[in-house]
Amino acid sequence: MADFNSLTVDQIRQCLTGRTANTFDLAGNWSDTESKQAAVLIPFVQIHQQWHLVFIRRATHVSDIHSGQVAFAGGKFEQHDNDLLATALREAREEIGLLPEDVTVLGKLNYHHSISRFRITPVVASVPWPYPLTLDQLEVARVFTIPLNWLANPAHYQIKQHQHEKNKAFPVVYFDKYDGETLWGATARMTLSLISLLNLKHLPV
Repeated sequence: MADFNSLTVDQIRQCLTGRTANTFDLAGNWSDTESKQAAVLIPFVQIHQQWHLVFIRRATHVSDIHSGQVAFAGGKFEQHDNDLLATALREAREEIGLLPEDVTVLGKLNYHHSISRFRITPVVASVPWPYPLTLDQLEVARVFTIPLNWLANPAHYQIKQHQHEKNKAFPVVYFDKYDGETLWGATARMTLSLISLLNLKHLPV
C-alpha cells in the first residue's frame, strides 16, 4: 500500500489536474436536471508529519435527512455564489469558521450524486493546522480528522449493495469506526474517489 504521507502539496495538486480515475459515483441513476447543485470542501491538514482529512459530524435535527452524519463542510449552491468553489468556501466559513484566505485550493473532483438528489462538487484544499475553528452549533456537532493512510487501507472499508426507492440497488461505502465516528455514504464515496486519484502517482510502498 502506498504511503500518502510522502505526497507534497504540489503532487496532490498535480493528481487533481487533468487526470481520470475510478469515480465512486451513482451516475446514471438520476439526470442532472433532477439534482440540486452543491459543493463541499475536502481539507488536507498535516498532523505529526501525516496527512489527515478534516470531517464534521452534523448536528442532530429531526427534519434533516443528513442529521448526525459524518460529512465534509459544505452545502447547496445559493444564488449569490459566483460558482461552486464560492459555495464550498462560504459553507466552510459558516459551518466551521474556516476563513477563505486561509484555504489553498488544490483542485476539484468530478461531481458526485447523492440519493437525496444533490449533485455535489468536492473542492480539495490544504489548510493550516491546528486552526482556531468556530463551529455553528446548529449545523455542526463536531470536527475531527482521519489519517489519509488509514482511509486508503482497503481493510478499513467495505462496499455493500443497499436497496432504495423504486427497487434500485446502490453501492454504499462503509468505513470502520474511527475515533467513534462512522464515515459512510456520499462522503465515503468522495473519499475513495480522491484516494483513487492519488493512487495514480504510483507512490512507493
